Amino acid sequence: MGKPTGFLEYERETAKVLPPKVRIANFKEFRTPLNKEKQKLQGARCMACGVPFCQSGMMIGGMASGCPLHNLVPETNDLVYTGNWKQAFLRLSKTHSFPEFTSRVCPALCEAACTCNINGEPVSTKENERAIIETAYENGWVTPQIPEVRTGKSIAVIGSGPSGLAAAQQLNRRGHSVTVFERKDRVGGLLRYGIPNMKLDKAVVDRRIHLMEEEGVKFVTNVNVGKDIKAEELLKQFDRVILACGASNPRDIKVPGRDAKGIYFAVDFLGQVTKALLDSDFAKVPYELAKGKNVLVIGGGDTGNDCVGTSIRLGAKSVIQLEMMPKPPVERTPSNPWPQWPRVLKTDYGQEEAIAVFGHDPRVYQTTVTEFIKDKNGNVCQAKLTKLKRKKHVDLLPNGYKIVRQSLVDDLEGEKKVCWETEILQDDDSGFTYEISRCLYFDTCKEHGYAEFCKVFCNHDWYAYGVLKHHSRFIRKSTIAEDGTVCHDTIEKVTEKHFL
Repeated sequence: MGKPTGFLEYERETAKVLPPKVRIANFKEFRTPLNKEKQKLQGARCMACGVPFCQSGMMIGGMASGCPLHNLVPETNDLVYTGNWKQAFLRLSKTHSFPEFTSRVCPALCEAACTCNINGEPVSTKENERAIIETAYENGWVTPQIPEVRTGKSIAVIGSGPSGLAAAQQLNRRGHSVTVFERKDRVGGLLRYGIPNMKLDKAVVDRRIHLMEEEGVKFVTNVNVGKDIKAEELLKQFDRVILACGASNPRDIKVPGRDAKGIYFAVDFLGQVTKALLDSDFAKVPYELAKGKNVLVIGGGDTGNDCVGTSIRLGAKSVIQLEMMPKPPVERTPSNPWPQWPRVLKTDYGQEEAIAVFGHDPRVYQTTVTEFIKDKNGNVCQAKLTKLKRKKHVDLLPNGYKIVRQSLVDDLEGEKKVCWETEILQDDDSGFTYEISRCLYFDTCKEHGYAEFCKVFCNHDWYAYGVLKHHSRFIRKSTIAEDGTVCHDTIEKVTEKHFL
């Protein structure tokens, strides 16, 4: 796939981006893709490796490695190299509903798992994907896929985010009549109001929505299912109901002063900005949200970075971004080998802009908020912070089962060992702690046939599953109390109910 020696002959090259101080003047996309000839050379870098982890979409070391959609990455890269753009589009469409979205906002798991990434630069698969789909639109190859026969079955999809849109598209193409309900005033969910316009231009979202409408999908906005229309009524009107409505459920921080004015959940803040821009056709920028203000962003992930970039565009006086975890290393450590997802330092567009505007990286590591201070009008004016530090401990389960930390599990069948560990981030002065549990021996458990249960799940709390003798398992759920201490709420034996 690609040119056999392409990865040796050509350097990785990506889209040109506007300088930070130029692009923060508006909310437009700021990447200029390569021309077709240069993009073909990037396809040539695909090295025809024997095992293409780029398309594996599997969990390795508790993290996703490779494309979760199982896109046929080597094939599409090869077709880009040969200039067969239409065939590349057809191959990409085999596995992918919306490449115009992912090629802009996906973290590129395919590139992290690229074999070229072992000791060099990965193939620019994400931008190859964007070139494929945009070329397809330019040439009129992306057309409405209207089913020839309708099944007579009706389906309601609750939520018009990426999962809801994908479900609606695929079910409609199979001949079912699909209606998508959205509580906001515009279709798109997280794509519309959770991702800033400079990262995903809303015209790109509208283009796909119009195409789906031509295919026969019906969209109903400003309807909050459960309030405006009851579940019983939906079940009477439709043969099936699909729930795709969870992305906007935020994770709160429960500390004194949280009720102060001027504290927003990230997606609410981003959505408010985008709505103001769309309502005014980008003529009105809601500067009042951040202009001249000192902005504190709690959370070091992608959405936090979007809040940093958005705040700068709104004229913030300063921006600080708190990250609970320690600063990652610049390069992979021996415990984080390829093709695992690289736990290394990354500086995204918003952080680049903060460095350019304020002269320093906005991120403050191993830090969180313990209290918000209000002024006399109830507005937030200060935040009390605390430094966290890594601290490991060994805890006990019922009947003396211990959490182990040795480098290998010698005999899972022969001894009563729980193969997960709890890490505590703790401030010695305030006593504020935060707990993270993770599986230590996923690969070893997989060899012993326990991989189905030896996984880590993350939602509002952290969960860890340990493997014990004779397949008995325990689940330990930990939460944070209002005073900041760790509460071990439950330790119970795992049964089938945990996996339903």
